[in-house]
Amino acid sequence: MTQTPREFDPQDPNDDLTAPYPEQADAPQGSAGAGQLADSPAGGTDVVSGASGAAMPAPSAETPREETPRTETPAPAPEPRQVTRAGMVWAAVASALVVLILLIAFILQNQEYVLVKFFGLEGSVPLGIALFIAAVGGGVLVAIAGAARIIQLRLAAHRTRASRQPTQGTQTR
Repeated sequence: MTQTPREFDPQDPNDDLTAPYPEQADAPQGSAGAGQLADSPAGGTDVVSGASGAAMPAPSAETPREETPRTETPAPAPEPRQVTRAGMVWAAVASALVVLILLIAFILQNQEYVLVKFFGLEGSVPLGIALFIAAVGGGVLVAIAGAARIIQLRLAAHRTRASRQPTQGTQTR
């Protein structure tokens, strides 16, 4: 038989942390311990908590559980978050700072000089700086391609708007 675990309520004194199912908390104490399933062998391992049956103490009969009525009160609906420009700027600045810190650590850890050749020019620079320059160059190329596509789309949208507008001399009333 498959059982679905119920939700734990930390403010409910009836929730027993050692018994994941209500049937186990109220089960009579026989050869199986409080943490064991009823059909598991004595001294076996609890499926839910992984604890062995011999190590789990049985609840004492002197301390009966108090029964309190459970009242279900719906939780108040969370207020929707307001996304502001200042919040977006803060998140962007914080993300940029994290990336810059990682970049500084990368450059400081790669200080070995390497020979770099580019179109007949030759020089020796630290490896971290050479890779940083290459990354910035790639970013500039992507930005140029993106700007060209944005300009192309804006021109197409402008042409579409211009063709839809009637000319001023042929307005009808």
